[in-house]
Amino acid sequence: MPNDLPRHIAVIMDGNGRWAKKRLLPRAAGHRAGMNRMIGLAEHIFDRGVKYCTLFALSTENLSRPKEELDGLYALFREYFMRNVDTLCKKSIALRVIGDRTLLPADVVALIEEGERRTADGTRGTLLLAIGYGGRQDILSAVNTAVRGGKEVTQEEFVALLSTGGVPDPDLLIRTGKELRLSNFLLWQAAYSELYFTDVLFPDFSDAELDRALAAYADRERRFGKV
Repeated sequence: MPNDLPRHIAVIMDGNGRWAKKRLLPRAAGHRAGMNRMIGLAEHIFDRGVKYCTLFALSTENLSRPKEELDGLYALFREYFMRNVDTLCKKSIALRVIGDRTLLPADVVALIEEGERRTADGTRGTLLLAIGYGGRQDILSAVNTAVRGGKEVTQEEFVALLSTGGVPDPDLLIRTGKELRLSNFLLWQAAYSELYFTDVLFPDFSDAELDRALAAYADRERRFGKV
């Protein structure tokens, strides 16, 4: 039986730098093109009726990149939060940012917190941006929280301690840019996600490409380890 529409889609947005290189442009141009596509992709995902969308914007490993590139990424994050929170409010989309905020500039954290506060009442969908995020770190943080609680926890209680607590696991996890790995993204949460890999670089991952991924998902049989 075909699957229903996924309730939660997660996307590893890979290939911005290679997109720019192919066009003899600086990497910063690729990141800007990626941000523009990120905005359009999220809109299309929610327009299709999906309730949760998680986008991998910056990993903990990415933080080792050159300062110039990171400064450019932080500038894009500032621009995104200053320009798009109003739109999220109007469209009733709740914003939630997951990741280690202590790794980010203080003014970016302030914009994140303001955006989350202003969109908190959104009921149409939830947009999760993974910024300064790592799956192993997410699990380790939850483990340490459980240890501080002084007692064993159930799986359900542990899931609530993850940064995505309260959000269902992704039904469909998409990675653009040709690479065939999870790269430390949602390692616990993706245990039974349907994986979809494409060679398309993220700035070129159009609405039509997303629809192809949804069609592939619809044709899969999800058994969750059962017969």
